[in-house]
Amino acid sequence: MTKQILEQQIAYYSARANEYDEWFYRLGRYNRGEEINQHWFQEVDIVKQALQQVGETEKILELACGTGIWTQELLKIGKRITAIDASEEVISINRCKLNSPNITYQKVDLFTWKPDAEYDFVFFSFWLSHVPPELLESFLAKVYKSVRVGGKLFIIDSRFEPTSTANNHILHNDGSIYKRRKLNDGQEFDIVKIFYQPDELQKHLEKVGFIADVNMTEHYFIYAHATKY
Repeated sequence: MTKQILEQQIAYYSARANEYDEWFYRLGRYNRGEEINQHWFQEVDIVKQALQQVGETEKILELACGTGIWTQELLKIGKRITAIDASEEVISINRCKLNSPNITYQKVDLFTWKPDAEYDFVFFSFWLSHVPPELLESFLAKVYKSVRVGGKLFIIDSRFEPTSTANNHILHNDGSIYKRRKLNDGQEFDIVKIFYQPDELQKHLEKVGFIADVNMTEHYFIYAHATKY
């Protein structure tokens, strides 16, 4: 089951590549009206400000870099970025969008990824929620290995909030880690989606060795800033 779901996730994000930004920028099926959209972007700004407080950084590793929404934020603080994703389609969009000589891209499945370097700062957004529980500790252990001593980790992910998804998706808080997602053309995929509470996420990060501080915005986002000592 896990193998099939992970294969579907990669297929889903490859197929979704050209419409992924609609979700973040609240366009099309994700437009929830002016008031709700405003709440979304206000909370995005809170998380962006927290990320910028990390300050100027030499070497950054971005896991599951996607279409570049957060890669462009990392360019504001990082001199060199290694951006990894399993989908060639999203990497292509990211590369064309940012066109930066300071970014090196790698097409790698993060479940088979093996860290081969240490970085000053490791970042990933809206990815941890897609890691099956049985693979979480081993994945975070690899993340820990990729951060140098004294280096930082920053994670952004979703809170459970029905208005965060498309208006033709009904988000059930039924305890299931599997969610069905539909694309604009009607294609459907099953993916893993886990919504973490702050104390739970902090516990997972501390278990592999990080010192972590976990916060939430009012409705939409959970984010963590961690250090390797």
